[in-house]
Amino acid sequence: MDAGLINGVLFLDLKKAFDTVNHKILLSKLGCYGIRGLALSWFQSYLSNRKQICKVNNSLSTFQNITCGIPQGSNLGPLLFTIYINDLPNSLEITEPAMFADDTSLTATGESSFEIEYKLGVEIQNVKTWLDANKLTLNEEKPEYMLIGSGKRLKQIRNDPIIKIRDHIIKRVYKKKVLGLEIDDKLQWTKHVEKQTKKISCSIAMLRKVKPYVPQATLQMIVQHGSLPVRA
Repeated sequence: MDAGLINGVLFLDLKKAFDTVNHKILLSKLGCYGIRGLALSWFQSYLSNRKQICKVNNSLSTFQNITCGIPQGSNLGPLLFTIYINDLPNSLEITEPAMFADDTSLTATGESSFEIEYKLGVEIQNVKTWLDANKLTLNEEKPEYMLIGSGKRLKQIRNDPIIKIRDHIIKRVYKKKVLGLEIDDKLQWTKHVEKQTKKISCSIAMLRKVKPYVPQATLQMIVQHGSLPVRA
């Protein structure tokens, strides 16, 4: 951006990512990372022989074996999924990935929107190939992309890049919430700061009302753990 280039960021969305992790592939990847013997057997036991049941109103289904997926809500869930997708960057050629659990984005830099279109178009096909090999599915209607640059540079763009997944044209967005941060296409952070300032103001207003009835030490604790680490 400082060099006057355009950055194209493609935000991907996986369909039921945690629920579709292939156990055999996951165990193979654990082995590649040095988890073998008794430790690998423990993970195999952890993933195997799980069952699920569905309830609709007062009706219960029969128990069904769970043949794929990792338990959500567990401490191991995010870690195992991170291990599962850790080699995705090896499939990429010309973009920089950013991955956090099942949130993945690809960034391409170029002189023009046509260069961004080419790079992201190539990489989304590489991602699709990797996902197919690893039994994961891209939610083809949810990915979005953003062009990031200076205001002057963005105004020079005549035509938006056309980035497709099969026949679906990916939508361009001008702001996006990523891991709690409100990002805009000029990286100005104005909307994010306004939003967080409003949250802090509401929090302080509530504290003023209870201040006469709450000990000072308790107020300080609430501020330190509630207002200061602003949660998006």
